[in-house]
Amino acid sequence: MTAEGEGPDAATCSSAPRTCRPVRHPDSTRAMILEAAIQEFAAKGLAGARVDAIALRSKTNKRMLYHFFGDKTGLYIAVLEAVVTHVTSSMRGLNLANRDPVDGIRALVLHNWHYLLAHPEFVSLLAGENLLKGEYSKRSNMISSLHGPVFAKIENLLQRGAAQGVFREGISPTTVYMTYAGLGFFYISNRHTVETNLNPDVWTCGSIEAWGEHIVAVTLAFLRTGANSTSV
Repeated sequence: MTAEGEGPDAATCSSAPRTCRPVRHPDSTRAMILEAAIQEFAAKGLAGARVDAIALRSKTNKRMLYHFFGDKTGLYIAVLEAVVTHVTSSMRGLNLANRDPVDGIRALVLHNWHYLLAHPEFVSLLAGENLLKGEYSKRSNMISSLHGPVFAKIENLLQRGAAQGVFREGISPTTVYMTYAGLGFFYISNRHTVETNLNPDVWTCGSIEAWGEHIVAVTLAFLRTGANSTSV
């Protein structure tokens, strides 16, 4: 270790006369590569994304990328795992177990809607993976299990709502999820064609807020007792 004012520790530097390089923690390097890859794959898809561009964006090199992820496919699968982990973990602060069932569904639906609005890269990656027929999600050892806690929270709301007589019985959490997630996903993924062909104001603040309330209304109408709908 050098004394104060003598410059950086020699262990962190290459031999003179090269300039010193800052030491980067491995976890930090991996996270930076992953974040750069999320943006690259979201913008260009698996086929169009370039490892060189990811290395440049993350201010690292391909050697480190291959060290952490093996190859481009491994990195893409890690990206899918990262974004699904992020969206599912974002629900933790909703405290759904202690909410009234109707209020809980409303909070869940609006949280999902606002998340999709704030993370268009998630929408792009999910759309791209579906074009690939979910091939790489199937290769992941963790993605399918990440949805379990989400469905458990929905199931808890449904059971408590049915016990209180406000929700119908026998509704699948998967159906509820597909209802609110699908309505939000379609709006964002098809924004440009809807804006061009159907509603030029689709992306105004008023329209976005109104659509969120529409998703809530549709979901609750499906759940409420007396609804003329077949459980799925």
